[in-house]
Amino acid sequence: MDVNIRGKNVGITDRFESYVETKSEKVEGLLPRAQAFEVKVSRQTDRSPKNGDLVEITLVGPGPVIRAESAGADKYTAFDMAYGRILERIRRMKDRRHDRRGRGRTSLADAASNDFASVDITPAPLEVLESVATGSIPVSGQESTEEQYSPVVIRTKEFPAERLAVEDAVDQMELVGHDFFLFVEHETGKPSVVYRRKGWNYGVISLVEE
Repeated sequence: MDVNIRGKNVGITDRFESYVETKSEKVEGLLPRAQAFEVKVSRQTDRSPKNGDLVEITLVGPGPVIRAESAGADKYTAFDMAYGRILERIRRMKDRRHDRRGRGRTSLADAASNDFASVDITPAPLEVLESVATGSIPVSGQESTEEQYSPVVIRTKEFPAERLAVEDAVDQMELVGHDFFLFVEHETGKPSVVYRRKGWNYGVISLVEE
């Protein structure tokens, strides 16, 4: 596994490189097929070093990319916190894979036909899905004939669509540390989103054309 360390507005010492390489050995032990352990360190503000450093860690395949970041008083503190999150996400991924062994899978189509009763998921209200599908939700920066103040700012981003099974989408959401993940459901081809609920429970919302 290659270990790559980059610094932005902050120096990377031999001592820090040695520290990171030592820590990466445990990751390589957990994921022997991992290809790269990438660490980016940046000073949060040049003029106020007391605000600390930001460390971003990216663990590259094979399989889904695992990411984590954290800020601390210095690069060692920030790295330790981000590193702990990486280890936790690896463990959660392994636990989920182990838990799924020997169990049958329920497709999104079967779950939806039964109103998600078998997976304890409550679909979003119809009016919410319709507002998303028709684009009636206001977007920040959109031209309007009347200027109205709103404390809500909605930012937009676009990503390439991925066709995944629901459980694979949950895995990717956990590995990048997000609370939701957008994807195209593999069996139905429907735009969908998985999201985190309490504990190990997850929800799925799909758009359906009427």
